[in-house]
Amino acid sequence: MSSVPSPPSMLDAMSPHAAATYAKLSSFCLGPCLAAEKPFADFMAGRHGAARWTKLPPVLLELQAKARELGLWNLFSPHESGLTVREYGLMSELMGRAYLAAYATNCAAPDSGNMEVLHGFGSAEQKRRWLGPLMGGRIRSAFLMTEPRVASSDATNVCTTFTRFDCPERKVPCYRVRGVKWWSTGASDPRCSSGGCFIVLGQVAAPGEPPPEGRRHDSHTMLVIPADAGGVERVRALTVFQHDDAPFGHAEVALNDVVVPVSEALIANEGDGFAIAQARLGPGRIHHCMRAIGLGRRCHELMVERSLVRTAFGKPLLRHGMTQEKVADSLAALECARAITLVCADKIDKVGAKNARDSIAMIKYKVPELVLKIIDDAIQVHGAAGVSEDTCLAQAYSYMRTLRIADGPDEVHKMTVARIESKRAIGRLKAKL
Repeated sequence: MSSVPSPPSMLDAMSPHAAATYAKLSSFCLGPCLAAEKPFADFMAGRHGAARWTKLPPVLLELQAKARELGLWNLFSPHESGLTVREYGLMSELMGRAYLAAYATNCAAPDSGNMEVLHGFGSAEQKRRWLGPLMGGRIRSAFLMTEPRVASSDATNVCTTFTRFDCPERKVPCYRVRGVKWWSTGASDPRCSSGGCFIVLGQVAAPGEPPPEGRRHDSHTMLVIPADAGGVERVRALTVFQHDDAPFGHAEVALNDVVVPVSEALIANEGDGFAIAQARLGPGRIHHCMRAIGLGRRCHELMVERSLVRTAFGKPLLRHGMTQEKVADSLAALECARAITLVCADKIDKVGAKNARDSIAMIKYKVPELVLKIIDDAIQVHGAAGVSEDTCLAQAYSYMRTLRIADGPDEVHKMTVARIESKRAIGRLKAKL
């Protein structure tokens, strides 16, 4: 794998501290992290039975120790790393080139977003109990929002209920949590299932009453609950294109009358759920998109290298016009995706995520769309090898196709962009009157 080129544009400018971090991270991602992919895959391919969900591959633990030693830990947190959103975006691009890099540096979703929630909105006790261990990598967490019984692309449909009642056993006001969630990434990780926590989005319901009928954006609330609380049932490990992604996984989780004290579980205030979610998802999308671009760059390089050494019909593939078109288009797509994402990150740094909603929504659909096409072209150039386990391309395709749904389907984000743009047009028309 070739080295990452020196950043060429103003959008890549970094502070001396960030530049030093970037240099260390580049060596770490393109060296130990890439080298660890095969032993990690070999461990998981060993079909260790239930141990696949109870034991982490030793090579991952070795990477985490190395990342700590290098000071490449919790880079996502500006409070810990001293990086801006844009600077961390550049780090994410590097991490996207190696599957294990985000896990090795304690920067993987959903933990990074959950830690941001707890840092920004959690109580002192929640920070002590959950944030500290998460920042230390001693536990993992999951974010429970999506539900199988409703169209969660409209998050106001989420209907898990938090019912207040006076709990005689605990002698304090409690919530009774009822609902079913799925695509709860990390919920089956051994560090989450034993001692970790869930952040759950739901609606507060009065005793004996159904959840509110009004679909307002102030009707939802977030709780943090122990992942091993009584009533928590991991129904199954969901598969993505028939792969279960052990040991991390994406679980379906039933919350069967889970009882938690209000004072321990409530994040911020009742009704703040959507505001917290928006604060969580803005910078997080920069991380996802820049990692996607890094992965796209890796796949593009594989495509070019393959087309140079593979001969068909008397000449290397790269001398065929159709392959040349794929190579050129994929490079242009990478540069476009990278530019709009770094511009978005710069806007968040300068005016905040709330005032960058249009840019955030734009990269949410456009970057995965562009990178997915790059990966598909790389698979085509590789032929049968592209869909096998001999390259990273099949895994990359699965991940990127899933990303077009994971944070809401493309259509939702396009709708957001169109609505914001229509408001601007209305303002221009009114100004002309």
